[in-house]
Amino acid sequence: MNGIIPLWKPKGMTSHDCVMKMRGILRTKKVGHTGTLDPDVEGVLPMCVGMATKISSYVTESEKVYKATVTIGKATETEDQTGAVIEESVVEDIHLSDIKNVLKSFTGTITQIPPMYSAVRVDGKRLYEYAREGIEVERPERTVQIYDIALTSDEVSYNDGTASFTINITCSKGTYIRTLCVDIGKALGYPAHMSSLVRTASGSFTAKESFTFEQIEQSRDEGNLDQLFQPLERGIKHLGQLQIEQGKEDQVYHGMVFPKPSRLPETNPFGMVNEEGKLLAIYQIHPTKPHLIKPVRVFQYE
Repeated sequence: MNGIIPLWKPKGMTSHDCVMKMRGILRTKKVGHTGTLDPDVEGVLPMCVGMATKISSYVTESEKVYKATVTIGKATETEDQTGAVIEESVVEDIHLSDIKNVLKSFTGTITQIPPMYSAVRVDGKRLYEYAREGIEVERPERTVQIYDIALTSDEVSYNDGTASFTINITCSKGTYIRTLCVDIGKALGYPAHMSSLVRTASGSFTAKESFTFEQIEQSRDEGNLDQLFQPLERGIKHLGQLQIEQGKEDQVYHGMVFPKPSRLPETNPFGMVNEEGKLLAIYQIHPTKPHLIKPVRVFQYE
């Protein structure tokens, strides 16, 4: 089995839990996920199986799409709905125009400080471990890209002194949506937290084509697992491609270094494909010999 199954991750499971369950369903150890989702978050989590595990890091690098609910008026220690409330401010009315203007200000390159309840390591220890011990540490800033952010509707819900609205976000890998929601609240002048989150797309994989564990198990029992797999090419759709000349496939399989062609894909690394568009390898410009291109991953199909 080689390929990618777009899993619809359920709430209550970590990404690692999903890997372990998938290994049991498929009866293979060669399974890897493509980007951590918190246990309370559901959504698209492409699972790489077999040889596709070689491209899991590239799938992880692709952009993500989320649907999040921002609740202003209350801030929590975890920046989401699971944490204890640490700050409150009554929201009586908020103008849609103000929300839209604030959202526009977050489009493009932004800087974030990871939340204390996150898996980022500082001095060899994860931030959530410090948080559980009540220790506040300096957190490294990170730069992320917000490609698009917009309201899903023109409705704001009011409840018990808070106001909530739902947004769609298309962003780069590593974006903390919890922190984004908190920062949106600050820009509106209120404490805030993320009260719900769903990942609706990961790279080229969407919610509509994702499968639940129950559907995957049913396909296994019916002998139709092959129908769930997407080819490796889908996982690197965000990378450019270079087509190898006919008759040189074996050279690619043997890890041949080639002269850099005059025309290269815009991305580095990029996929090396044959005339049928089948992915043979991942290549990049040679790090010390820029007139050459060298393989990073090679895929030997059975």
